[in-house]
Amino acid sequence: MIVRQLSLTDFRNYENLDVNLHPGANLFVGSNGQGKTNLVEALGYLSTLGSHRVSVDHAMIRQGQDAAIVRARLVHGEREVLAEVQINRSIANRAQVNRSAIKTRELPRYFSSVLFAPEDLALVRAEPSGRRRFLDELLVLRTPRMSGVMADYDRVLRQRNTLLKSARTAGVKGDQLSTLAIWDERLVALGSEIIQARSALVAELTPEVSRAYTAIAGADHAARLTSYLSILAATPDEDAADLSAVRSGVVTVDAAADAFRAALVRLRRAELDRGLTLAGPHRDDLVLELNGLPARGYASHGESWSFALALKLASAAVLRRESSSGDPVLILDDVFAELDESRRGRLADAVGDFEQVLITAAVLDDVPASLATHIVRISAGRIVEDAD
Repeated sequence: MIVRQLSLTDFRNYENLDVNLHPGANLFVGSNGQGKTNLVEALGYLSTLGSHRVSVDHAMIRQGQDAAIVRARLVHGEREVLAEVQINRSIANRAQVNRSAIKTRELPRYFSSVLFAPEDLALVRAEPSGRRRFLDELLVLRTPRMSGVMADYDRVLRQRNTLLKSARTAGVKGDQLSTLAIWDERLVALGSEIIQARSALVAELTPEVSRAYTAIAGADHAARLTSYLSILAATPDEDAADLSAVRSGVVTVDAAADAFRAALVRLRRAELDRGLTLAGPHRDDLVLELNGLPARGYASHGESWSFALALKLASAAVLRRESSSGDPVLILDDVFAELDESRRGRLADAVGDFEQVLITAAVLDDVPASLATHIVRISAGRIVEDAD
């Protein structure tokens, strides 16, 4: 997959922009705050319908405007696709492919990208929600229908929590709450599918993460991924760092469903006391390990940075292995400034065979020469020099 052209209208600090891109490496260079990251954020949004920087879409619309447009001409072999999304401030977003309207949620099936940015250090150091989101975004890129499964699960979870809160307020006991059983079964059915899909993905990612970590760091620190499943935990507050009871390989849907039902029975009293659903994929975690220890809390800054990069490179490897439309576009946002010279070289070697790599940097000399073949200079939301 190649992005041949990117066009922006009223996106972040860009009033209008058209930029041509090339196969191989494309380097956007400019001082901080000029709009380099805005360019790659736009492409990331086209691929995932989310931003790696903000949680609300309207933050990407240029100040004083009602909508922003991201349009990309995508090429794979002889096939060319024009994909477009309009991000609206007050109404639902809209999407088109080849000038024909489609449902916005269908857009990611036309364009696949993997983006790494400094914010991704949180995958190693921050709370489980970011790691769950990492897995789920990758699942949707591979299997777009999982987006609907996850949306349905979230809806059922909210309704079940509302029922639990009402029961707590009214002092209703669990055995008197017959309607809870209906929501239990729906929660189990949807949640078990998510658990199975995540566990299969973790099994695929683990060897790729190990290889990528070694390639970047130049040392084998036994990087490993482990699924923490809250449905297997003895208590709702069990620490994900305590892996003795919650290690899991690939889980079947049936096994997940049985464990999920048992967990809901086991936790019924606690759920009624708190008014919350205390087990399920919304409380799971992806535990990152180095040399048998959780990276969160034990890994150094350099190790954490390498692990986060390895996760993204492993994602790209999984996507390219099964894609019918070529490699995902690999996006490296302000990465090289954080690496020493040896790791810069190793990273350049690791990404050199991707069909297209987009890189942002404030300093040209931070980027190895092998990745500086096509340079676009950015200043104040404008292209000031295009090497083409």
